[in-house]
Amino acid sequence: MEKKKYFLWVGFIVGLITLIILSFIFIKNSLIILISSVLISFIFKPVVDFFEKKKIPRSVSVLIIFFICSLLLFVSLYLLIPQLIVQTNHLLENLTEEKIKLILTSLEESIISKFPFLNKVDLTNQFAKFLSDFFINISNNLSKLVTNLFSFFAVLFIIPFLTFFLLKDSKLIVEEIINLSPSKYSELTKYVVSKTTHQLSRYVRGWILDAFIVGSLIAIGLTILGINNSISIGFIAGLGHLIPYFGPVIGGLPALIISLFQYGDFSMLPALIILFAVVYTFDNGIIQPKIFSKSTDLHPVVIIFLILIGNELLGLLGMLIAIPATTVIKTIIKEVKIGLQLYKTREN
Repeated sequence: MEKKKYFLWVGFIVGLITLIILSFIFIKNSLIILISSVLISFIFKPVVDFFEKKKIPRSVSVLIIFFICSLLLFVSLYLLIPQLIVQTNHLLENLTEEKIKLILTSLEESIISKFPFLNKVDLTNQFAKFLSDFFINISNNLSKLVTNLFSFFAVLFIIPFLTFFLLKDSKLIVEEIINLSPSKYSELTKYVVSKTTHQLSRYVRGWILDAFIVGSLIAIGLTILGINNSISIGFIAGLGHLIPYFGPVIGGLPALIISLFQYGDFSMLPALIILFAVVYTFDNGIIQPKIFSKSTDLHPVVIIFLILIGNELLGLLGMLIAIPATTVIKTIIKEVKIGLQLYKTREN
């Protein structure tokens, strides 16, 4: 009998996963908006719960949070956007074809003087083509991301609208999920939903906090080293850190390229390697254990495979949410098993 219950739950989970995959295929854009709203609601739920304990209605609490976030966003944009524009314009000025070829020609002469066998290889044109393709691909991907996934209307209205009701009516939503289950499994469903939402909420907040810390440390380190566009690179490194194992490459490559244009050689390469090594060692050794407490417990090969699947389904956003989604599914299976054991103990 117990095995039958367990297989019923496993069947439910498999069906849920199948439904999610089909949703990715047929209603991808709508699902992306919903997932974004859910992730944002998980970030702010503890704050809403805190205000509620202080006898402030949830709807008022959510509005207070929205106001504070809007104010912080406005101040941040007011302070950072002008600097980002200046740094970006400076970067684009340095990426003109003439300047690129001038720097690469000097670099090629230096390399060939040390490695004469490379004299027959047209390093300048090949590297210039690589850089051109690299930045064109970044530009195209960002344009597609903004155009197809996060339209102006969705960002300004739909996502905040959904997030508001997810925060305001979170308890009601949980109750409705529990009511969908058979009455004799209501306690088990409540236990699984509670544990899963708690686990995901902690993971998402830690995930965002960790990326913010890493991006900030990279930006500070690059500023100390005197690298141009340090804020922009730090922002890119923070976003890249949201994708496991890809962060150092996503943040390190722009830093190396910009330092190359700034100094005309690889003289800053050792300093950049040391900076990224120190930041990521600090992150892996101190920050992540404190924040995540082994919440994923997934093998690196599995993580990379999941990221590739996420990229196939949803592109960049799929890479970002692949691990949180897997964490949820894994938590559900684990908590269902524990819940069934508790259910069996109570019956006996």
